[in-house]
Amino acid sequence: MTPSQPSPSSQKKVSPEQCKHPQVQIVSRDEDSEYVECQECGDVFESSELKDMAIEEKKAPDEE
Repeated sequence: MTPSQPSPSSQKKVSPEQCKHPQVQIVSRDEDSEYVECQECGDVFESSELKDMAIEEKKAPDEE
């Protein structure tokens, strides 16, 4: 019997703190919100947070 390899989605490549979430997949929706999972780090968050992260990234270089 050969040992099974963990699926790629269960292996985290990058820590959520360092990841910029370049690829996300929708995992859940309800009336008011949509949740996505980052394919790189496995972090799950509300899709509106992804938009907020992008806005903060654009502001950061100007503030330095």
